[in-house]
Amino acid sequence: MNTISGSSDNDVDVAIIGAGPSGAVAAALLRQAGRSVLVLERQHFPRFSIGESLLPQSMAYLEEAGMLQAVVEAGFQHKNGAHFIHRERSSAFDFRDKHSAGWGTTYQVDRATFDDLLIRCAAQQGADVRFGHSVRAMQAGDAPVLDVEDEAGHVYQVRARFVLDASGFGRVLPRLLNLEAPTRMPTRAAIFTHVCDGIPFGAIDRNKIVVAVHPERRDVWYWMIPLAGGRSSVGCVAEASFLDCPDEERDARLRELILEEPTLGALIGTAPFLMPVRHIGGYAANVAQLHGPGYALLGNAGEFLDPVFSSGVTIAMRSAHLAVQTLLRQFAGGSVDWRVDYDLPLRKGIDTFRAFVERWYTGELQEIIFYPEQTASIRRMISAVLAGYAWDESNPYVADPQRRLNALYQVCVQG
Repeated sequence: MNTISGSSDNDVDVAIIGAGPSGAVAAALLRQAGRSVLVLERQHFPRFSIGESLLPQSMAYLEEAGMLQAVVEAGFQHKNGAHFIHRERSSAFDFRDKHSAGWGTTYQVDRATFDDLLIRCAAQQGADVRFGHSVRAMQAGDAPVLDVEDEAGHVYQVRARFVLDASGFGRVLPRLLNLEAPTRMPTRAAIFTHVCDGIPFGAIDRNKIVVAVHPERRDVWYWMIPLAGGRSSVGCVAEASFLDCPDEERDARLRELILEEPTLGALIGTAPFLMPVRHIGGYAANVAQLHGPGYALLGNAGEFLDPVFSSGVTIAMRSAHLAVQTLLRQFAGGSVDWRVDYDLPLRKGIDTFRAFVERWYTGELQEIIFYPEQTASIRRMISAVLAGYAWDESNPYVADPQRRLNALYQVCVQG
């Protein structure tokens, strides 16, 4: 299917590059405000994507975008927390027990189904969605123009009042406009697959993602995300060199790594892989700024940190929410400063997640998470961030994450 809903008008209020979660949410919010929206997606949906464990904060944006009922009724695996494991140490966080107000539960999703569901919700609200259409060039400015090519090789132009880049790992505008900037995150990679897990009832809490640390290398970690239908997503993240192997050996490499971690080895063992092991490398990315004349970058098109705390989809939806709020004020003739109104507020939460991610890999956050004598109030503050509430500055670990985490780590190591 090349298009769903909408007209074939190439002059619109907003053109959105990419039909993933940030693009779908932005399109729905703009349609609710009566704005004409064109979504250009180079792939066809449903299509596979990684990032299957949502955070509760994202539920508020799904609700705002009119997508909540469709997601709730889709039959995804329920999620209420995260279970961390390192050797004999274990620590489970229930996201319903948290400092911040708001949703405490969410879902673990098959992204092919989830993303297709969201963009169809946006189309039902009147967004013009075109699959198999790739953006080849852009003239930035007050009235941006996109050169678009369809799968038949036909090239046409789209004129918009504004462009939102929701292209995710495709990073369309950062590539076309030379916006890339160095990232502070080391180059890491992931190998992953889906398994028919066959885990006996009660052996684990399927309502929680499992994050396991390699028994010998604390900078290497695994995810196991229980999905509906007796399946799980399983992967390993490490520095790229640690995972390097020929393509034909990836299945064996991931199997070997799973068996090295006692808990996953016992749970997954030789459970059959449901697809060839996939690889993502060098996924940490950054840009100098998240906006420019006539455009803004959403979600992973702007910055992607690391998958350890499943923050990607939440950041994507938050970016859509903030960008649309800013854009609607601009369209209404209000005074808008994209750096103050969009860039800085979005980066506040990203920087909170970054502080947690960086300390995960140094081992400091692992000591905090596995500390046996946790204070209930502080534990609820940490739980809130892990649940995605990285913009709630009533939480000291959001207001000043680096200093607070450093001080908490010192308390933990000093007993």
